[in-house]
Amino acid sequence: MNILAWAARLSFVAALIAASPLAAQEQTADQAQSAPPAITRLADLAITVEDIAPGEIPTHDFAARSAYRSFSMSPDGVHMATKRTYEGTTDLLLIDAATKAPLKVYKLGEEQELDWFRWAGNDKIIMSISMRGMYYDFPVRVNRLLVRNIVTNESFPLEVPDELLWGGDLIHVDEAGSYALVSLQYTRQSDPSVYRYELVPGAKRERVVKPVGGVWDWYADDAGVVRLGMGWRNKRLRIYYRETENDDFELVDKLREDDERSRYWNVVQIVSGSDRGYVLEEGENGRIGVRLFDYSTGEVIETFYENPDWDVEELWLNRDGTPLAALYTDDRERIEWFDPDMAKLHRDLGRALQMEDLRIVTRSRNNERMLVWGGSEADPGALYLFSPEEKRLDLLGDYRPELDFQKLARSYPVRYQARDGLMISAYLTLPRGREPRDLPLIVMPHGGPFGVRDLLQYNDEVQLLANRGYAVLQPNFRGSGGYGEAFYQAGVGQVGRAMQDDIDDAMDWAVSEGIADGGRVCVVGGSYGGFAALWAVIRNPERYRCAASWAGVTDWDRMLSYDRRYLGRKRARDLRERVEGEDFDLDAYSPVNHVANLSRPVLLAHGSEDQRVPASQFYSFERAAKDASVPVETLMIEGEGHSFTKAENEQQWYDALVAFLAQHNPADPVPVAQAASAAPQTAQGGM
Repeated sequence: MNILAWAARLSFVAALIAASPLAAQEQTADQAQSAPPAITRLADLAITVEDIAPGEIPTHDFAARSAYRSFSMSPDGVHMATKRTYEGTTDLLLIDAATKAPLKVYKLGEEQELDWFRWAGNDKIIMSISMRGMYYDFPVRVNRLLVRNIVTNESFPLEVPDELLWGGDLIHVDEAGSYALVSLQYTRQSDPSVYRYELVPGAKRERVVKPVGGVWDWYADDAGVVRLGMGWRNKRLRIYYRETENDDFELVDKLREDDERSRYWNVVQIVSGSDRGYVLEEGENGRIGVRLFDYSTGEVIETFYENPDWDVEELWLNRDGTPLAALYTDDRERIEWFDPDMAKLHRDLGRALQMEDLRIVTRSRNNERMLVWGGSEADPGALYLFSPEEKRLDLLGDYRPELDFQKLARSYPVRYQARDGLMISAYLTLPRGREPRDLPLIVMPHGGPFGVRDLLQYNDEVQLLANRGYAVLQPNFRGSGGYGEAFYQAGVGQVGRAMQDDIDDAMDWAVSEGIADGGRVCVVGGSYGGFAALWAVIRNPERYRCAASWAGVTDWDRMLSYDRRYLGRKRARDLRERVEGEDFDLDAYSPVNHVANLSRPVLLAHGSEDQRVPASQFYSFERAAKDASVPVETLMIEGEGHSFTKAENEQQWYDALVAFLAQHNPADPVPVAQAASAAPQTAQGGM
């Protein structure tokens, strides 16, 4: 970020504190945000056109990472830990939460990654560390749990058998941080047991729950007693339960695969000394809500909270176990507070920071200190330390200091009607300095595809393309998450079919509204979105000028066969059933089988270490293109996985992407020269 933008952020915070905005009046009901209209028209969008375009922002700035991620405050609010990237490696940084001063750095070993961490009491941090390993002849990630005592500076692993790839699932940590419960396979072939680990060096694990046939997920109550187990066996979800730690587990339910609860049933809490607790469960209207549940009878006692329009994604609890807040997403991430004081605090902070999005990232046990993030889809945001008692708000730092948030583009929520009448939500980002008429358009379908969605939030790739002069449209096609069961089920069996229709219909909406030039549209996507991009130019070359795919699926049969190893048998079978539906020909909808029909430019890119969509998907398409003498621009990034882990790799993709688009779908009416330094290779016959 340049010095003027940084000064603007600092002066804004200074003015905000001086004005004591936290004493602002309550928002009235009339001021509340209203629902979007049924179909968005260009005239409905409150668009302000900037007179001057902001100028090109370097791809380096969009690829740069925040040096600090995954903040977590100690329960007493004294310390804060964060995952830090420094000189190409990741470590854990300990910060004084009062002074913001760095205290200690806990470095990882060579080629180790910090997956996640959490506090165990005020003095210990449990870390999940992964590293490279081999399973027979396949490269895999090996995971272990490590404990770091910040007072004694000791670190020690939670010991597991050497042959295991996974170090276990942490299912409970007591409030004092003296012990943890870990669900762990004793051998690669066994079902998990639950072990108790005293969190001191050299302590031996104690098995507190033996394996129960088919149970893979174990749940403890708030006192640390394992009470519930779930797992699939013979195509039934079996649920085992016990009232006390002295009882045996009993089978209390067997659910068929088509049972609503087997589709989505998330245990949030089991109250010690009772059979009750809160779950997230689908209701009669197809929406996921917060239910008070009786585990002994398998019945819902009452619905505590359900949003009529959106699925609840997460439930936060108070220390006493009562619900604190429910999280859901409409166009933005929202919090429904059940504590009036916290609801008022959130509103006051929102007015103080004047940000579209506000998130309490982490907080102390009694809310004496909080870390707050504020930002928007046009601003990566900043982090603030907030002390409610003092009404003190201190700027900790800009989340992405390389980027000048004053140069970024706005996004707008829109809705359009698909050809079969289904309403689809999407997000439109418009380039600054240009009238929203006859713009070159990038349609950007998300990955997944099932249960995933886009929302109004900052996105590097979207902002990069808008900065280069493109309008960007992100459709949440049928099957996307958050819109209820009916919308989700509408996507089953519709990969490359009705899902793809929704993408085409997004383009039609933008063209019919005059926003996009129908002759200058390309599709760009990653993972499933990469498949959708390839399929767009294969299925409808008359619509699209080009396609760019990162880590895209090109062969569905091979992909779903691979998933059996990556996801496990049950999850892989579920995915196959969602993709295939009742009538689906995998070969007919696999881009690799239609390369000979390709008539539009394609950029095909992948990471060599991708374990989600293996690089073999890339190589199969590349070979097919060469065999058919069809030119395809290719980019293989060595050492990269499914998602970008290194800024230089992400920049390499961005450089290739903007050069490809500049050549085949220039943002200006006159084609611009392709950047020679970023030119990818070309796969074609005779090479």
